[in-house]
Amino acid sequence: MWPTNEATKRLHVQWPILQAPMAGGATTPELVAAVSNAGGLGSLGAGYMSGEQIRSAVRAIRQLTDKPFAVNLFIPEEITGDTRPGENVRRLMNEARRRLGIPEEPDVGRFVEPFEEQMTAVLEEEVPVFSFTFGILEERWMTELKRRGVTVIGTATTVREGVALEASGVDMVVAQGSEAGGHRGSFLPDSPDNLVGLMALVPQLADRLSVPVIAAGGIMDGRGIAAALALGAEAVQVGTAFLVCTESGAHPLHKQAILEAGDDQTALTTAFSGKPARGVCNRFMREMAPYRDEVPPYPVQNALTRDIRQAAAKQRQRDYLSMWAGQGVGLSRQMDAAALMRRLVEETEQAMARFAGRS
Repeated sequence: MWPTNEATKRLHVQWPILQAPMAGGATTPELVAAVSNAGGLGSLGAGYMSGEQIRSAVRAIRQLTDKPFAVNLFIPEEITGDTRPGENVRRLMNEARRRLGIPEEPDVGRFVEPFEEQMTAVLEEEVPVFSFTFGILEERWMTELKRRGVTVIGTATTVREGVALEASGVDMVVAQGSEAGGHRGSFLPDSPDNLVGLMALVPQLADRLSVPVIAAGGIMDGRGIAAALALGAEAVQVGTAFLVCTESGAHPLHKQAILEAGDDQTALTTAFSGKPARGVCNRFMREMAPYRDEVPPYPVQNALTRDIRQAAAKQRQRDYLSMWAGQGVGLSRQMDAAALMRRLVEETEQAMARFAGRS
């Protein structure tokens, strides 16, 4: 179970600890490489990157490490129905723009980066591990990844999603509990509202699947890692804990918010992207909360708020930043990624020793 198991063998890593692939700039090449060099699996959150940006980032990572790492993409979602924001949502977004001194009703351009272009970059750059979120990968891509020997990881928030992912051919499944920061990886109908916690999800997935389960959501220290392994996971995926690391590209205000937040200061919101995501509460989330039914779906809302988030970052306006974080924020510690990896390993071994001593 620790440290060598099926997950570490397939990923070719020393420790069953994955750094979560957080899109939007947090997972810099420096962070990814530092985690991989420390024996874990660093992951590049490339969901918002163009093919050329992916190539550049992968090459930068390879300049910093010769160890395995992963690249993560978002499965494209079909946009259906009315994509216009409701009157209250439109009003609140324009009020935010006025406060930030930017034009109202901006031209958003395209909603997402071309997935075909992104996948081509992943394949041509010969990425060793590929993970995806928000759906199931097309068979043609799965076949090509397997032909090239790439390890493939999918993301599930329910047992049904995990079963569907295993049937599609993934090598491992991330079990994302409702405690997790950032976007919910849900993709089957009704899944976003079920909010299954990690303690309930991991053992049920471990019982149903034949592929390794990777636990994600609220894991901040070795106690959480040991608990996840005891529940049946073969590895863990840690996000929020790495967001405040020196190498993280998260905005300084985002890091500060995580370090200051308590366990009751995160919430799920659709305000920024149209998809449920957990973050540190701020004014925009609170004002938009009563009008969830008026928020356009992802990726439309994500594109519509891009100008607000970018202006807020430049002006250091925390009220309009999307500050993703999980429920374990109160356990955050600021250090470099290598030091955090060492601490996680030490704490896991200490927790396991305590368990053994009580048996």
